Amino acid sequence: MSAAIARYKQIADRERLVEFRDALDDQATTLEQQVARLRREPGDSEAVAALFRALHTIKGDASICGFELGVRITHPIESLLVRLREGKLDFSPLLAEAVLLALDRLELAVEALLAGRSIDTLRLPELIDGLDSLSGTGNAGLDAGSVALIEAVTGFRPAGAATLGVAGMPLRGQAKLPSETVAGGNDRAGDLRFFQRLALQLESRSPLFKGRSARLLRLALDTNACAGKPVDVAQLEAAVYLHDIGMMLLPEPIWLKLGPLSEAERQVMHEHPSLGAGLVGRMAGWQEAAVMIAQHHEMVDGKGYPHGLTEDRIVPGAKILAIVDAFESVTLKHSHRGEGRSLLRAVAEVNASDRQFSVEWIGHFNQVIRGVVEA
Repeated sequence: MSAAIARYKQIADRERLVEFRDALDDQATTLEQQVARLRREPGDSEAVAALFRALHTIKGDASICGFELGVRITHPIESLLVRLREGKLDFSPLLAEAVLLALDRLELAVEALLAGRSIDTLRLPELIDGLDSLSGTGNAGLDAGSVALIEAVTGFRPAGAATLGVAGMPLRGQAKLPSETVAGGNDRAGDLRFFQRLALQLESRSPLFKGRSARLLRLALDTNACAGKPVDVAQLEAAVYLHDIGMMLLPEPIWLKLGPLSEAERQVMHEHPSLGAGLVGRMAGWQEAAVMIAQHHEMVDGKGYPHGLTEDRIVPGAKILAIVDAFESVTLKHSHRGEGRSLLRAVAEVNASDRQFSVEWIGHFNQVIRGVVEA
């Protein structure tokens, strides 16, 4: 299997891989929508047929483009869908989670190969072995096989959380000020309430942002607490509320855009951490938060922005914020397809990008999120 994966890392024809990526994106919407439809109506034969056609198209496109990895991942899934269509298997939410996870990994692999990044963190050998095993199982072993595949690829056991969507995370609603954040006195608490109101104003610009500040705050504070609270709690809370405040100084059509950004639009977006940090840094007593905001899109490997800092130059609060912000973004990834990422798929994708984040802080984040995903 390792030799096969090594072959997948070689791009024989970049142009054909780009064609496959575009074809995959076209079909992925149908796949996610039909899986959501089956979750509502498990016996819907039309949804099964549509799911099979979309998957078969992806496999055919991979073959035409000479992308062996695409064929290798889709073939066992196609076998499962044939049996599902023939009534030899019953639909299972856990099976759906395993299939969608496999397609997530395929998308991530294509993106990584085109960008010249490693695909080693995606655990593709474990994925392919799990799909091969699952393709031959019957109803009695379907859920157990799906759980085994998911756990092998993500490191998380789905249990009852496998079917949770974004709304399943108990972090909705307006965040309350933790008692420790008011230790600096009434002015500090008043500032935080003002920052929270600004964050809620930003949330109001898009339905996708609703409840975002509360979710990010809970995850950030819990991750910090898991590590023994090395980051000042009030400064971290301020950074959570205001990390994207610089967006409001950019053209709305860019930062509210759902589809891919052009290179010019991406460069404009890269200005928002510095703009936000500049605003917060002018407020007395919030310089630590300003640094976190300035650095929250930096990556430990030096490939982030705006300054390409490496891990030793990024403050811990920014490392926390980078992880929880990425997690939130991934849960909403491809929301235009009709459904955001489940918690399990989102945390799996964040962990697959571990070279982007601090290993130490990913560990603390995983401890916090594990109880939610595996509940």
